[in-house]
This record gives sequence, structure tokens and C-alpha cells, in this order.
Amino acid sequence: MTANLLLGYSLLPLPFYQYPFLFASLIVGFSLPSEAAQITGLETPNSFVGDPSGKDYFISNINGEPEARDNNGFITKLNAEGKITSLKFIQGGAAEFSLHAPKGMTLIGSILYVADLDQLKGFDKTTGKLLITVSLSQPSRSQVSLTDVAASQNGLLYVSDQGANSIYRINPSDNHRVDLLIHDERLAGPAGLAVHPRTNHLIAVSWDKGKILDITPEGHLTELEANGFFTSRFQNLSGVDFDQWGNMYVSDLTKGKIWRMTRDHRFQVIAEYLPAPADISIDRANNLILVPYYYVHAAEMNGLETPSSAKSKGEKRTLADYGFIPPPPKPTPEGSKK
Repeated sequence: MTANLLLGYSLLPLPFYQYPFLFASLIVGFSLPSEAAQITGLETPNSFVGDPSGKDYFISNINGEPEARDNNGFITKLNAEGKITSLKFIQGGAAEFSLHAPKGMTLIGSILYVADLDQLKGFDKTTGKLLITVSLSQPSRSQVSLTDVAASQNGLLYVSDQGANSIYRINPSDNHRVDLLIHDERLAGPAGLAVHPRTNHLIAVSWDKGKILDITPEGHLTELEANGFFTSRFQNLSGVDFDQWGNMYVSDLTKGKIWRMTRDHRFQVIAEYLPAPADISIDRANNLILVPYYYVHAAEMNGLETPSSAKSKGEKRTLADYGFIPPPPKPTPEGSKK
């Protein structure tokens, strides 16, 4: 049985906050833990990421048309419990910088990198101050439409250009030098990006043709998964990330599904009937999935199922196997009072 860990939606015309967590209420029958959170009041949320420190979360809000230079995009900041601490923590038009349609985000140290049309911007994650602007718009390139950004373990940044079927590599330690990693029609509208935690290869998902692609640091491309001639598992893939065990998660915005691909390449639907899940990410430290809902101006963070391969078939599964209890307590620093 597949565990639907996210919001299960019926066709009833209810407002967002009245939809139940079907898996929790119908299958488990218990109330939700404090780690599950619904975030409302957003404006076309596209990307939802967590600080590896576990203290803060950030959501990018396009707030309008995804390609409009309207300077009204903003970044929402949340605390560790998923409560909004600043709806417009970083706001276009409210300072000396512009922020038009922020989409993908990633964090390196104290810097929150945000893909905004033809620029990659870096903000101080604590103050919201603009620190870096990298322009990718050049006469040699066609119109640039940046969609997502991911960071590798060695500190490199990768940015997808959905319209140009290109992915760029940016080196922060070399004055944010920009190189073209790959331009290939097989990318088919590269949207979400993630770096595989074990191979350090770049994983890209295709918006146009529903592909999952593996790209080496040298730019060699391999199709991990693609729709077959007679089957169409995916439609418009938007986000991709990995949990701490190496399982991959991809979101299909149009079909309203989130898939998990296990390490042995088996696919499972872990949530469906979702209202346009966009650029998802995984909080590996707390085993949470972070999902922005593009068209309903809301987002969700919730527990993930943990692997159960160590359990025998006859052994009873517990709420811990489905992420419905708090994560293990963090170790107490030496010298601190208990």
C-alpha cells in the first residue's frame, strides 16, 4: 500500500486549509504532529527550501506571471516549526534591488541563492541584504529563463535555463564565473535540479517531456527515466531532491503527484491529487518534505516515510515508519544543561 503523506484532495470545493490529510485521518486515525505544517497567504509559490542548520525555511513567491519583469516577487521566511516569521523577508521594489519572478533557490553557507529570470541573486540569509548578482543575459545567448539552482558538495552552483535547454555552472570561489555545462535538446525544458548526494552527478527533471536525466560534472547526459511510447508516467516534472538514504523524489505539477524512486530504481507514488506541487525539496536532517503549491498560493511541510527494509514482513509497522512522530532529538551540546 502506498502511503499518501501529503494532502489528499477530493473534488469538493473547499478552501485550502479545510482539506484533510487523508492518510493521517483515514488510515492512521491520529491527529497531526507539530512537524506537519500548512503555510497559507503566499503568492504563486515556486520553491521551498530549508537551511541545513534546521533553523529556517524559505519560500520563493513569483507573485504574478512567471516571466514578467514586474519587480514584485518576494521570499518568505519561516522558523523551524514552519511558522511565517516574515512574509516578505526579501521583497522586490522595497529596496535598491529588483526581484521579478523568483523561482529556484539553494543555500551555501550564509548565502541564499535565488534564480530570477536572467539573473542569479545571492542574499544574506539572516538580514536579507543583496550580496551578489550574476547576470546570465549576454548577446551570445538567446533569451534566458532561469528555473532552478542547485549546489554541489564542492561548492559549485548549477542553474537550469528551461527555455534554452541549457544548464550553467557557476563557481562562487572564482568570482562567480559562469560556464555552460550542457546545451542539449534532450534536456527538454530542464526544470528542477538536484545534486546526487553519493555520485555528485547533477540530476535534472524535464518539464516538456517528463524525463529524469543524469549529468556528470563533465556534462555527459544519460536518461535515467523517460516516458515510453505507450505509457506516460510523467507529464510536467517540476522539482527533484533526495532524502538521507539516497531515495529520489520528483514532483509532477500537472498530474498533481509526487513520486519516489528508490535506490533500486523502483517508482512509487507517495502522494497524489495535489494542487500543482512545484519545486519540492527534502529537509534531510529532520526527514521532512517541503512542497509549494503553485496555484493555490500555499505550501506544506510534512514527514516522510523511513525505509523499512530492516523489518520482517510480520513485524508491525509503527507511526515512526511513516514520519508521524517527531524526529529523534538532536544531541545536547557538551557542557550545556539538560
